[in-house]
Amino acid sequence: MANLIKTKRGLDIQINGKAKEVIEKTIISEQIAIIPDYYHGITPKVVVKEGDIVKAGSPVFHDKKFETMNFVSPVSGKILSVNRGERRKVLSIVIENDKKNTYEKFDLKSPEKLTGDEIKTLLLSSGLWTFIKQRPYDVIANPTQAPKSIFISCFDSAPLAPNNDFVIGSQMTDFQTGINMLGKLTTGKVNLGTKAGDNLFSTVKNVEITQFDGPHPIGNVGIQINNTQPVNKGEVVWTINVQDVLFIGRFFSKGIVDLTRTLALTGPEVNAPQYCNTLPGCRISQLVEGKLSKKITRIICGNVLSGTKVEKDGYLDPYATQISVIREGEHIHELVGWAMPRFNKFSVSGTYFTGIFENKIVQKIFGKRNYKYDTRLLGGKRAIIMSGEYDKVLPMDILPEFLIKAMIAGNIDKMEALGAYEIAPEDVALCEFVCTSKLPLQQIVRTALDNMKQELD
Repeated sequence: MANLIKTKRGLDIQINGKAKEVIEKTIISEQIAIIPDYYHGITPKVVVKEGDIVKAGSPVFHDKKFETMNFVSPVSGKILSVNRGERRKVLSIVIENDKKNTYEKFDLKSPEKLTGDEIKTLLLSSGLWTFIKQRPYDVIANPTQAPKSIFISCFDSAPLAPNNDFVIGSQMTDFQTGINMLGKLTTGKVNLGTKAGDNLFSTVKNVEITQFDGPHPIGNVGIQINNTQPVNKGEVVWTINVQDVLFIGRFFSKGIVDLTRTLALTGPEVNAPQYCNTLPGCRISQLVEGKLSKKITRIICGNVLSGTKVEKDGYLDPYATQISVIREGEHIHELVGWAMPRFNKFSVSGTYFTGIFENKIVQKIFGKRNYKYDTRLLGGKRAIIMSGEYDKVLPMDILPEFLIKAMIAGNIDKMEALGAYEIAPEDVALCEFVCTSKLPLQQIVRTALDNMKQELD
């Protein structure tokens, strides 16, 4: 029987616009873009030029530090442009989709006969290695370092997150193949974190399953690592999104790079929230065309807490499994806004009248109430306040306020001692949401981890 870990620390944000469990159709735009900035911490070296013909799975650039680590095209077609910015920084590589789905063929042995080194070489050359990340630093995994274990969170507890049971349910064969291949890359175990009471992943073999019960961010893989196998100095663990395991399974089953993923279009400003199949790098405008309200909105690749803002003429983040759309919040100033009773706005502290609806007894009678959020900060930045509010929403065995202060100060010794090795920006997204100081905690963590990597690697 799987272990069960429960926590009451965290916060489930109730927001309108959850996707109906229906896959509308497959949406693949006429132009696909590969944007190096989405792959944090790499320095691209482009291996194609304008006018070149590529197949799905053909390399378009590799990392200068690890030249065997390819980044590949998700579609077949022609290279339209290689766009560069200041100091010749590669901004994007745009590919015209020929809609023929011509794949680069990889000559594979039977998956059962492949060794760990052979699997690693194939993942690097096929571009699938880029979906494996590591802790510490939350970057693409270093292929020269062996992990003590691999962690996969099988559920997402973020606001309006896609239901992975719905997404993965019909693809369990590919998922098992992906797990088998990942298991050969570590001398430790492949760890699955599942939602308490969820039986879909209980039949997966060659894994260690731990069930988790509690509010968000319990679905974050960093929280699960901290509660089961904390990362110590000198240790490395790998993580991979549950949907990305399917990419690996398809590759070793079919010998092609098929990056088709199921994306949830969510949020209160989406007319009919639902799922669609698409590819990384798809143009956002085609994914949301005719589906948004006429209000001024913000489109976010990812969830509303840790996602990134993207324009309609932008392209889909290769790691994103959902798009969230909320109001921009154009009415910045409100007359005596601090004193308004707020019958329709959520409050963590229960300051507003809506706190009545957060009472568990009231929720049992009337159900949970959802709210329409916008992007306003609703307050000004101020000095950090040591109030213990971060601890209430971060179920990790660390001291988050002291860690954040050490990160702001750039004190690497204290960061190491306070748990920086297993944390990632997404883990402090809720802390940022409840922060009375309005600090950009995710940005602080990202900058600190980059500095640590530069100093210690």
